[in-house]
Amino acid sequence: MNDTLTSAATPSVISARQVLKSFKGQEVLRGVDLAVEQGEVACLIGPSGSGKSTFLRCINHLEKIDGGALYVDGEMVGYRRVGNKLHELRDSEVAARRARIGMVFQRFNLFGHMTALQNVAEAPMQVKGESREQAMENARVLLTRVGLAHRLDAYPRQLSGGQQQRVAIARALAMKPRLMLFDEPTSALDPELVGEVLDVMRDLASEGMTMLVVTHEMAFAREVASKVAFMDQGVVVEIASPQELFEQPRQPRTREFLSKVISTARG
Repeated sequence: MNDTLTSAATPSVISARQVLKSFKGQEVLRGVDLAVEQGEVACLIGPSGSGKSTFLRCINHLEKIDGGALYVDGEMVGYRRVGNKLHELRDSEVAARRARIGMVFQRFNLFGHMTALQNVAEAPMQVKGESREQAMENARVLLTRVGLAHRLDAYPRQLSGGQQQRVAIARALAMKPRLMLFDEPTSALDPELVGEVLDVMRDLASEGMTMLVVTHEMAFAREVASKVAFMDQGVVVEIASPQELFEQPRQPRTREFLSKVISTARG
C-alpha cells in the first residue's frame, strides 16, 4: 500500500481515486475512479471478471487496496494517516468502521441454526451491544419492512432463495448503515424470485439510502440508478445517467457490451 494518499476533498459517501488491486501479480483494479454522493444509487455494470466485485470488497476492507485513494464518509478505508505515513487500523477499528456499511452478497450466508429473526438480531447484539429485547424488536420491524412478517420463526432451509436474500438485506439494515453495498444480489436466485428482492431494493432507494450495486439487471439499473458506471478490465470506462449510458453511450466498449447484453435479454 503506498503512502501518497491525500485527504478526501469532497464529502462523497464513497470517493475512489486511482484504486489499484492485484492478486498474485495480476492486476484486477487498474486505477478505479468513482464517487457516490449521499442518497445516490450507483450501479456498476460490466462483463464478468472486470473487477466490480473486487472493488466492492475493497470499500468494505475485505480486500486491501495496493494503491490509490479510497474513502468512505471522508475516512480512509483501513488506514489512518499520521504525518506522512499510513498506518493500518487495528481489527477492532476496521470492524467499527465496517459496521457503518451494509453488504449483501450473491450468497445469503445466513446462520442455518438461527431463525430469520435471530439472524437479523445477532449482529446488533454482538457488535453494537444492543439488548436482546431491543434487537429482536428492531429485527421484527425490518423483516416486516422486507415483507417477511409471516416468516420470523422460519429457518433458512425453510425459506426460498428470494426470502433468504430479503433476510440478508434486513440483517444488513439492522446495523443502521449509512451505505449499502450489493454484490449481484439476484444472481443466485431463480428468475421468478428476482423481482421480490429488487422490489426491496427499490424501496430502499426511494427512502434515500445511499447504495452501490453490482448488477446484471439492466432494467433495474435503468429504472432506479442515479448514475451507472461501466467497468471493464479493471477500470471505469464510462459514467453517466442511466438514460445517457443506455441510450447514447460515448465509449465504443460500452456500446459493444450493451448491444450484446440487451440483444441477449431480448432473445
